[in-house]
Amino acid sequence: MLSHLLLILTVSPFAYYLIVLFSIWRFFGAKRSTGDRSFTPPVSNLQPIRGLDPDAYENWASLCRQDYPDYELLFCVNTMDDPAVPVLEQIMRDFPERRIRLLVGFGDRGGRPPGTNDKVMKLVRLVGEAKNEVLVINDSDVRVEPGYLRTVVAPLADPSIGAVTCFYATVGEKGFVDRLQTVGMMSDFFAGLLIGRQLDGVKFALGPTIATTRTRLADFGGYESLENGPADDLLVGRLIDEHGHRVELLPYAVETVPDYGSFSDLFHKRLRWMVVMRHMRPWGHFGLIFTHGIAWCALAIAAHPTPAVAVAWIATYLVLRAAITSAISHGLKRRSLWARMPLIPLWDLMAFLIWLISFTRSSIRWRGGEYSIRGGRLTPVTD
Repeated sequence: MLSHLLLILTVSPFAYYLIVLFSIWRFFGAKRSTGDRSFTPPVSNLQPIRGLDPDAYENWASLCRQDYPDYELLFCVNTMDDPAVPVLEQIMRDFPERRIRLLVGFGDRGGRPPGTNDKVMKLVRLVGEAKNEVLVINDSDVRVEPGYLRTVVAPLADPSIGAVTCFYATVGEKGFVDRLQTVGMMSDFFAGLLIGRQLDGVKFALGPTIATTRTRLADFGGYESLENGPADDLLVGRLIDEHGHRVELLPYAVETVPDYGSFSDLFHKRLRWMVVMRHMRPWGHFGLIFTHGIAWCALAIAAHPTPAVAVAWIATYLVLRAAITSAISHGLKRRSLWARMPLIPLWDLMAFLIWLISFTRSSIRWRGGEYSIRGGRLTPVTD
């Protein structure tokens, strides 16, 4: 009797996968307005910079090639010794028609003590120096098409929308680790975003693109209120939603250039995200136990070790995971990932192990530094 009850419980991830597929269908199949494409207010495009990402010149050049009537580009680095500075100076020489400014340091902080989140302190200065009301904030590894600004700004014509964000997909994969990352994003991370949107609405934003306004940031205290915390992009979306304005998730993807030098880099990035989520949404993080299909398949086979159970559970797991990955990549108009489907079980096994490890960690590694998380605040362990 116990083994049969346990066997019934092991179908829980399959129920989750079916809800994911329904969420994908609802999101990509829905007819929605793309916003007013004639809405083109002046925009300030902001990027906090630390270090030099792969293909950085092409990433930043793509921002200079926008089909948009009026925008400025602002970059912020810690010091002029940052290796990104010569590349940014070359960008300014190559695109003299663009209004580009390079800011150094955190500027006048009005007597406020320095925060622990270097990126957010740069954003505080960038927002303060920006000349326009509408802001588009990017991570430094983003590469975009000429119509990008029109696409992400257009929904802001609706006054009920406080922020716009979108998906991202890797370009220029160089090896096995990059391919594994792509499969993981399509099959796992984006699946979680879409089911979250379906069940609870969009209460997050994604760092590669956040389009919003000064007013919406000021509603919750601006980036100044986030200087000592992790996951500022997620919090911006959550706080804008809490203040009564919707966050719009577009069925559109920018490109990002992967920078994983090794499997360890990918592992630690995923672990960092999981540790942050455990501190920010502890019950939601615990609930991820019901999403790890590969672990439940192993438990089903252990509880009822027969060929019929093994074939049925493993086949159902593989079919549903492949369907999710294919549906999301198709919805985002990315190339087919069928040749990479064998990587899904490997990603799922790694994700399950990281989820387990995340319960043992109270610190994260970011840009070479180690930070502990206490009461939702970052505390440097190493510089």
